[in-house]
Amino acid sequence: MSDIEIAQQAKMRPIIDLASEKFGIPFEHLDPYGHYKAKLSLEYVNSLADKPDGKLILVTAISPTPAGEGKTTTTVGLGDALNRLGKKTIICLREPSLGPCFGVKGGAAGGGYAQVVPMEDINLHFTGDFHAIGVAHNLLSALIDNHINHGNTLNIDPRRIQWKRVIDMNDRALRKITIGQGGVANGYVREDGFDIVVASEVMAILCLATSRADLKARLGKIVIGYKTDKTTPVYASDLNAQGAMAAILKDAIKPNLVQTLENNIAIIHGGPFANIAHGCNTVTATKTALKLADYAVTEAGFGADLGAEKFIDIKCRMSGLKPSAVVLVATVRALKFHGGVAKENLNVENIEALANGFANLERHLNNITDHYGLPCVICINHFTFDTEAEINLLQQKCKAVGANSIVAKHWAQGGAGAEELAQAIINIVDQREPSFKFVYPTELPLWDKISAIATKLYGAKSISASPKVLADIKALQINYGDFPICMAKTQMSFSTNPNAKGAPSNHNVEISEVRLANGAGFIVAIAGDMMTMPGLPKTPAAERIDISDDGVISGLF
Repeated sequence: MSDIEIAQQAKMRPIIDLASEKFGIPFEHLDPYGHYKAKLSLEYVNSLADKPDGKLILVTAISPTPAGEGKTTTTVGLGDALNRLGKKTIICLREPSLGPCFGVKGGAAGGGYAQVVPMEDINLHFTGDFHAIGVAHNLLSALIDNHINHGNTLNIDPRRIQWKRVIDMNDRALRKITIGQGGVANGYVREDGFDIVVASEVMAILCLATSRADLKARLGKIVIGYKTDKTTPVYASDLNAQGAMAAILKDAIKPNLVQTLENNIAIIHGGPFANIAHGCNTVTATKTALKLADYAVTEAGFGADLGAEKFIDIKCRMSGLKPSAVVLVATVRALKFHGGVAKENLNVENIEALANGFANLERHLNNITDHYGLPCVICINHFTFDTEAEINLLQQKCKAVGANSIVAKHWAQGGAGAEELAQAIINIVDQREPSFKFVYPTELPLWDKISAIATKLYGAKSISASPKVLADIKALQINYGDFPICMAKTQMSFSTNPNAKGAPSNHNVEISEVRLANGAGFIVAIAGDMMTMPGLPKTPAAERIDISDDGVISGLF
């Protein structure tokens, strides 16, 4: 059966009953959205402050490939397995974006028998969080243009407005547009553009905010552009926008509760891009899970060079979170792709390609253990096409580099298929106090922070930038030198070339642009060409998604 067919046969329990039974959450602190999803009040979240924290486990992966790695599926399967072994566990995931769902993915709620449900709701609108983020973002856009139209007392330079509009859909035609056409009644003519909602700084802010007050303060710090003197920033607070924006987000800031196919609680909240932003669910969700459960299992977007690094250097640095262990997800198919096999041939045994592609896994493993200072278990996410010879070789190579690897079959068997993986994690986290290392210290200059990430994690020999970008970094260093770096780079490779598979080394990482995300509290360093508004593929997933007369959705994978 397809993922959606499996999900539609799930025997879900009312989320209100499940939350009360498993974690004693009072009914009055749950705002139901139908029977199977609910929001948790911030008042209840705050009431947990004095409870001890559980153990935090991070799920990450090798560099993504078209073959898929199954990071979300593994997160769900591991959470179910830990619950089966008697460890009270909550998983924390990001919310799927509509753009990728209708574009390439067709859904992002796990797969097979390791899914979160209701699958259709989670993938399509969910509780409206992304809609609220888009509205809050576009309210600020409207206030900017309105202010200029009514006299521009702030002296905003229309040519130096940094704040685009957003929509939660892959639409390449909106990347660059001209607004204000049709005469003075429609405002003034200027160039503008759209990003996808998950690339909005409002999304990053929501995911890092720790309270309504913190949310509002961060929104007020957003730099929307510069004055006509070309150097003085204009903040959202100069337009008195932060209060209304925070009001729009009054429900979006509350964590969302759903369940797995095995009726275990999952929190799905927030979903920033893992390259242009930090690619992690909300701090509020993760901290809530740690207060409620013995174990919290969460994921970070893309490979361990992007998502896991930002989880450590941005999310943990800002929030005080301390992970106990890491699960590194890999598949035989993906490693063969990194070893040079074309996508259409990945189901054919190829020992040589697998051996060559192992370099990608090995570098991610070394980054996790050496540069993040975290113990790691390798999850070999099993596919039915994997041969015994391939599995044996992969486990031998893992053993040769001192790594513990577990073949997990949660996709086919649910939590039962990941019990060995869960036990390996238990053996680690129950024996050590949570601790880790940052890749760079806070006081390191911005340029040196970028260099540390590129040389330590990406295997680069050097970094470079144009005189303009170097000048921009020098200017940012004055007021924002203590900010962490959010690297925006292709997720497909350790280099800036998405076609460079495996573990390329001694390359140069050119920084093409730097952007200040003042409200989020980090500097975005763009390496190579990065799209903040994706396009649809030649055959988008939307073409196969449908709904029947009786309301049954099909085509979401």
